[in-house]
Amino acid sequence: GVYLGGFPAGFVLNTTRVEVVGLCEIITDGGVLCPARAAGILSGDVIEKINENNIEKVSDVNEAISKDYKKLIFTIRRGENSIETEVVPVKESTTGKIKIGILVKDSINGIGTVTYIDVGSNKFASLGHPILDDNGKLITINGGTVYNGLIYDVKKGVRGVPGELRGVFENGKTIGTVTKNCNSGVFGNLNREYNFKKLKKIELGRLGEVRQGEACVYSTIYGNEVKCFKISIVKIDKYNKDLRNFVIKVEDSELLEKTGGIVQGMSGSPIVQNGKLIGAITHVFVNDPTRGYGIAIENMINCCN
Repeated sequence: GVYLGGFPAGFVLNTTRVEVVGLCEIITDGGVLCPARAAGILSGDVIEKINENNIEKVSDVNEAISKDYKKLIFTIRRGENSIETEVVPVKESTTGKIKIGILVKDSINGIGTVTYIDVGSNKFASLGHPILDDNGKLITINGGTVYNGLIYDVKKGVRGVPGELRGVFENGKTIGTVTKNCNSGVFGNLNREYNFKKLKKIELGRLGEVRQGEACVYSTIYGNEVKCFKISIVKIDKYNKDLRNFVIKVEDSELLEKTGGIVQGMSGSPIVQNGKLIGAITHVFVNDPTRGYGIAIENMINCCN
């Protein structure tokens, strides 16, 4: 068996890509300059190389800039295109530091729901779907950190505009590490000292046991209080190539009133039928927030191993 999740967690995933998130001006003896902007670099660009050195983390960029180069050749990925551009660093008047005027990041963060935790190993599964980049490609991660999450507000979903759970990371307390981002979710390990007392143990259900009809989703729509909300399973698709094994419909009046149905941040919320964990919510129908897709638990477990 496993411990049943349904509670929110904050994730910080270290990516192996460095993205430009902003440009800034630098005060030099020759005036106010931004070498990166002058070189045509834009917010959203991913820096792949500087002078043929591969760039995988922010410190790689800082190291390349601090070397005494008169000019830097940046290889940039922008959408599908690869672009080379020449950046001429400048010296900041007050500090004497060499700068090019960019703000960069090498991590992504967000709130998601934990699906289950393996009783013996402390391994957890969450989200039920991969984290993708803007082009829909799976983001390679280099570890990451998990924090306690708290939901403080809900933006209600309406037709055409998905809602979302608004959450915060609780007082910087780390509860585990992330090891994997794959097609069926985000996986990792919770700390040994994590308090399992309030979690309930549950058996896993096979896809072959799942029936159309009543089920329940465990989710958190305020604070970190996990509640059971009534849903029905309206369709079962065992062999779906996108791992969309169920279509579910929210029946619970409280959930419909507060969220409009399924909202972002609920991904990973465990689905229970006949006392067994059978899957997790993964996506919402954009034109009908009361409906969404779920992944079968056996597809999550297969990736986790």
